[in-house]
Amino acid sequence: MAIKVGLVGTGTVGGGCIDILHNHACDFRRHLGIDVELVRVCSREPEQAAAHGVSDIFTEDWHDIVNDPDIDIVIELIGGTTVARELVLAALAAGKNVVTANKALMATYGKEVMDAAEAAGKELAFEASVGGGIPIIDPLKHSLIANEITSVMGIVNGTTNYMLTEMAERGTDYAEALADAQARGFAEADPTADVGGYDAAAKIAILASIAFNSRVTIEDVFTEGITHVSSIDLEAARDMGYSVKLLAIAHRTDEGIDVRVHPTMIPTSHQLATVNGVMNAIYVVGDAVGETMFFGPGAGAGPAASAVMGDVLEVARHLQQGVSPIVGCTCTDSLPIVPVDDLRTKYYIRFQVNDVPGVLAATAGIFSKHNVSVRSVIQRGKEEGGQVNLSYVTHTARESSVRAVIEEVSQLEAVLVGETSVIRVED
Repeated sequence: MAIKVGLVGTGTVGGGCIDILHNHACDFRRHLGIDVELVRVCSREPEQAAAHGVSDIFTEDWHDIVNDPDIDIVIELIGGTTVARELVLAALAAGKNVVTANKALMATYGKEVMDAAEAAGKELAFEASVGGGIPIIDPLKHSLIANEITSVMGIVNGTTNYMLTEMAERGTDYAEALADAQARGFAEADPTADVGGYDAAAKIAILASIAFNSRVTIEDVFTEGITHVSSIDLEAARDMGYSVKLLAIAHRTDEGIDVRVHPTMIPTSHQLATVNGVMNAIYVVGDAVGETMFFGPGAGAGPAASAVMGDVLEVARHLQQGVSPIVGCTCTDSLPIVPVDDLRTKYYIRFQVNDVPGVLAATAGIFSKHNVSVRSVIQRGKEEGGQVNLSYVTHTARESSVRAVIEEVSQLEAVLVGETSVIRVED
C-alpha cells in the first residue's frame, strides 16, 4: 500500500524533501518496506516546483491537498502562524496526518494543534521545528522518557552562533559580522528573528514543553538578542575563561520552569563552548542518564529536510502497520513559569563611560546600594580624558537588583556616554 503525501511549500526545505523522495524512494521500499508517493505539491512559486520536476502534480491552492481523499500525510513547510495554522487545523479535521517544521506555530499554538490531532486521532510530527537535522524531539519523547529532565540548554540558532564565532575569533564588530553572515546566506535580509533571539525563543518553548511535560509558549520566554554584544565583551570573556553564546535555556526548579534566551558566558571547558560557526547543539540533563548533548547542522535544505522526511517515514510506517498515534501531547502538568526578575545568576555588565575622576566610585556605590556584590572590575580602552569600557563581574545576584543598578547608572549623564552590555553567566 502506497502512502500518499501532499507537500505545501517548495522553498529550501520543501525542495530538499522532494529531492530526498526522488533520490531514496526505492531505498525506503527496499530497506524499510515503506512505499511513499508524493502526489500533490502546493506553492506560491510554480517555478520552484518546475525546478524540482513536479510541475505535473502542482497546485497553487492548498485546499486541493487538504480536500484530496487519497492523501494520507500533509507536509506543511510555509511557516508563520496564520495560513499555516489554518492549513494544519484543516488537514487534521479532514483526517490527514501532519508533518511540520513550523517552530512559530508549535511555540504559539502548540496546545491547539495537538488537541486537534488528538481529537482527529491523527499524528502531528514536528521534529524539524527545532535543531534542523539534529534529532532532539524524538529522543525527548522516546529514548529519554524514563528520566526526569532537569535542564535543556542549547545553541539553536546558527546565524547568531556564526556571528559570535566570527566576532570572537577575528575581532570583527557586530555590524561587520552581520554583513558577512548575510553575504554567506546565513542571515536573512531582515535578521531580527535571529539576532533578536526570537527564533531561539520559539525553539526553547517547544523543548521545554516536552522536557518538563508542561506547556510553555513563546510569550513565556524571556528573550534578549545579541545586538548589544561587542568584540570587547568577547575579549573580556576569553580572558576570564569563558565563551559567549546565545543560549536558549530551560531549567526545572522548585519554583517552576526557568526559561529564557540571552547571550551567556559559559566556561570554555563546557561542551557547548566548542560549538562554533553555524552548528547547533542541545545539552540535556536527566536524573538517570546524566549529561547528554546532541550536535549537528541546525538549518539548510538537507538537514531540515532530513528531519521532515524522518517524520514522514515514521508516520507512514505506523499507517502501513495500522498503528494508532503513539505519542501525542505530553503536557500533562501545569508548572508555573519563574519570573525573570527572580532569576539569580552571575552577571557581566559593561558601561561605556567618561574617563574622569570619581567614575569608578560612583558606579561601585550604586552596585553596593542595590546589594549586588562585585567580584571583579575590568577596564579597557583607557584614554586620558577620553572614554573607557568599565566592566563589572558580579557574584550571584538577583535579576531585578541588577536591572536597578543599570537603570540608576544610566541616569548618570556626566558618566555614562555610550552603550551598556549585559551578559549572564552560567557556570
